[in-house]
Amino acid sequence: MTDITLAHAQKLITVALECARAQKMNPLGVVVLDARGALKAYAAEDFVSLKRFDIAQAKAAGALAMGMGSRSLAKRAREMPHFINALSGIVDGKLMPVPGGVLVRDGSGRILGAVGVSGDSSDNDEIAAKAGIEAIGLVADPGQD
Repeated sequence: MTDITLAHAQKLITVALECARAQKMNPLGVVVLDARGALKAYAAEDFVSLKRFDIAQAKAAGALAMGMGSRSLAKRAREMPHFINALSGIVDGKLMPVPGGVLVRDGSGRILGAVGVSGDSSDNDEIAAKAGIEAIGLVADPGQD
């Protein structure tokens, strides 16, 4: 696969939300960005809070901007808070250094896009994102602690 198609993005979202329901997570919003950072698809479950799109988009966009899953960005934020603060301004605020922003890679490691999930704990958001990515046969890269 060379790109994330709309059909892939929609299946990814469907599986991520099915995972969330199976694990009784809070309502989620799921963003899929392509490798350029352009919005490919978004869905929000009923009763999701108002700013979930912005949070999910910032998780995914920050991961793409830095080439690392947002779990790694969270680690950087703990270790280098001034860097992350400055970076947030550089990327126009589209950075959320907590888990839930997961890079989408092909089998050779090339970045095809990113998924951002928001609505439950950051760890649960990440679980849902990974489930969706793996369902379309791609590699989920959430970053490292």
